Amino acid sequence: MDDPTASGMPLSPAPLATSPPTGGDVHPQRGERHTEFASGPTLFVRYAFPPNSHGYCGPGDSQSFLEYGVTGAVDPGFRLLAQAFAGAWPYLELIAGATGIEDPLDRRVVEAYWVGNPLLDRVGATNIGNSMDDRFRFRAGPRFSNLAEGVVAGGVPHHSFHVFCIYPWIGLLGEDRHAEHALMVLDRCRIRWGRVAALQGDQAVVESQALQWDGRRLTLGEPAPETVVRSVDRVGLGPELEVGDWVSMHWEWVCDRLEPRTLAALKHYTAQHLALVNGGMEHSGPALALG
Repeated sequence: MDDPTASGMPLSPAPLATSPPTGGDVHPQRGERHTEFASGPTLFVRYAFPPNSHGYCGPGDSQSFLEYGVTGAVDPGFRLLAQAFAGAWPYLELIAGATGIEDPLDRRVVEAYWVGNPLLDRVGATNIGNSMDDRFRFRAGPRFSNLAEGVVAGGVPHHSFHVFCIYPWIGLLGEDRHAEHALMVLDRCRIRWGRVAALQGDQAVVESQALQWDGRRLTLGEPAPETVVRSVDRVGLGPELEVGDWVSMHWEWVCDRLEPRTLAALKHYTAQHLALVNGGMEHSGPALALG
């Protein structure tokens, strides 16, 4: 996700679904459950489309990008749309290049960035630092040394690193008039996890842990229900769901069903970067927010 304040993007996202569906726990009828893994390009759309639909990053034609995810088609046009994600695409290139994988849209690379897997720990601090220097030194100016601290302290090219250690909203947590909105953006921008409690139509009620700010630290709260979107008019990007499934979410959308391995990875890398931002760096996010 890019910095909306630096690119003229809107500061206020579209309204989120906040009310649980009515009518109780309704499970749609369907045949045998699909267990196959999505391709790398399809997985990329699942995670990248939600912020793109709000105008935060990626190509201007979010509908065409969505259609690629629904159909699973991959052609030069799709790759051009994917490369328009100026936040995510360089991380995919970094992970692929550092681990000897030819295609940045290889499923292993896409999964590493959005959810997490062992590829991240093979990238190396030198490669990450060089990438940060190329991308952010000019844009960040004097603040670049603060950004580079996250790499030295152990940050890896996971989406939570970009949200918590690079993304500028974290510096607004100490400003009373911006703190609530900044916390909401940070919470929705990160890839979060939760367990499906109910399904009805195009929505799901998921028990998840929201990001909290107590004035000094960013933490995860107690599990609470939230209503999220899994499809529009029964057309969705993610797999079929059942009550009890663990899922990943980005903004108001369900992205994927999580296995124990991917759930553990997402929790691990999120905790790793929350620890950095809460005190693992001299110029951590809360330190900057508190002046």
